[in-house]
Amino acid sequence: MKKVLLTASLATLFSMPVMADTVAGLYVGGQGWKTDTSGSFADTSSMANFNFDDETNTAMYVAIEHPLPFIPNVKINHTTLDSEGVTALQNDFTYAGTTFASNTTVATQSDITATDLILYYELFDNDLVSFDVGLNGKYVDGKLAVLDEANALQGSRDFSGIVPMVYSRVQVGLPFTGLAAYAEGSYLSIDDHKVSDFQVAVTYAVIDSLAVDMTVQLGYRRVDVDIDDLDDVYADLEYDGAFAGLEIHF
Repeated sequence: MKKVLLTASLATLFSMPVMADTVAGLYVGGQGWKTDTSGSFADTSSMANFNFDDETNTAMYVAIEHPLPFIPNVKINHTTLDSEGVTALQNDFTYAGTTFASNTTVATQSDITATDLILYYELFDNDLVSFDVGLNGKYVDGKLAVLDEANALQGSRDFSGIVPMVYSRVQVGLPFTGLAAYAEGSYLSIDDHKVSDFQVAVTYAVIDSLAVDMTVQLGYRRVDVDIDDLDDVYADLEYDGAFAGLEIHF
């Protein structure tokens, strides 16, 4: 039923009339993200909770907007979701064919990247408010590892897959001040997979000219990854924290 509803929603989305930019534009941006990570993972549905240290991750993106109607704009966003930590196991835990005994201390490592290919339409676009809606194909590629140094034990698994998501963004500006605020997000909930990626931020235009615009961003981002048997990996991980960024518009 969820798949039927999603298909109907997407068909409705791409049959809607759209408003296009009057001129083409290129957006390039980058963010530094102080990430607090929590959650669990395993190679079966019986997962163990792990402790993770705070890390600084990065996100970089490029977007192309154009005046052609009915042809979507394109945005590519690449995000690192790396973290590591140390956990005292409360129970025996088997991962990648290796059993880690209860009451032992293990190190965990999460090396994940997410690359978003977003196709979207601008339904509204003016100085006061803009509203975008579209589809996001999020390619997730990573490795989750557990290491018991004292007993020379290690287990790790690689996984990858494409997650189709619904995308939207709304921005509200304050004319003549250079200030604006936006909320942007992608979401999926199909079968046992639930993935979401949301951020909100305040922006300020430090350069606003005919040739180039430059804005700084300060905001909050949260990514939830709840996957069930993706390349034999089960995970329920949450990444959230404040970020600062810079965007240039040509």
